[in-house]
Amino acid sequence: MANTGSNQNANNEVNLMPMSEAPDKWLRKQYLPHIWCPGCGIGTILRQVIEQFTKLGWRNDEVVFVTGIGCTGRASGYVNAQTLHTIHGRALPTATGIKMARPDMHVVAMLGDGDGVGIGGNHFIHAAKRNIGITAIVVNNRIYGMTGGQVSPTTPSGAKSSTTPYGNVEPAMDVSKLALGAGATFVARAHTANPVYLGQLIRRALEHDGFSVLEVLSQCPTYFGRFNGMPDPVQMLEWFKSNTFMAKSPYDEKEGKIPVGVFRDDKETPELSKSYRKLWEE
Repeated sequence: MANTGSNQNANNEVNLMPMSEAPDKWLRKQYLPHIWCPGCGIGTILRQVIEQFTKLGWRNDEVVFVTGIGCTGRASGYVNAQTLHTIHGRALPTATGIKMARPDMHVVAMLGDGDGVGIGGNHFIHAAKRNIGITAIVVNNRIYGMTGGQVSPTTPSGAKSSTTPYGNVEPAMDVSKLALGAGATFVARAHTANPVYLGQLIRRALEHDGFSVLEVLSQCPTYFGRFNGMPDPVQMLEWFKSNTFMAKSPYDEKEGKIPVGVFRDDKETPELSKSYRKLWEE
């Protein structure tokens, strides 16, 4: 997981900014190197997640990190916190039980697009509706990566996969629009080509008191990229830069590009575990 910032001197020599103690504190180094493919974006995302844990001053024993099945699901094995690697699509109901039983814990679920809004779509909707205090980081690489590159709910129309070799005929599901419609009180979208901004949005999602959804567009050069003419991860990162724009709503349109930014930050709607505790006391 590479450094996220640098500075450049007059001789065009790049000096990397010093890294925080995040990798030492938050990674189970005995399980490294990780299993993700070269160029995969999940490492960039996880690097920013643990960096924000450190900046927030959170302790390892007060964070519960939950994942489901898939490439993203492997992240829980590397995080030095209270972790659960659940079955496919069930990360959010597991996280919901944890938050209801231990509202004092910081509960974070890291999901793939298939795991989160495919097989786990119903759980995603109800977690948003309830406004349970969970941070859901949805890694959207637009394909099923671990099981062979099959079409996923977020695969763009016309894109190729191992199960749509002539192009996907279905429209893609929009994760951020789904989160807004279901009632999530924090909704944002970023991508891996700008890890500094990604880290800023991860922190805002982690600090939010309610169900927060951060959709992260991430590259999968092994499957999505190779099937769709971008086998080099740098090509995919450049595509993110060229085909996204800053917006205040996922419904904003600009020459067919993808809007990124913070789409909702509702601080007024009560969080479920707190409402439940209040009712219990009454």
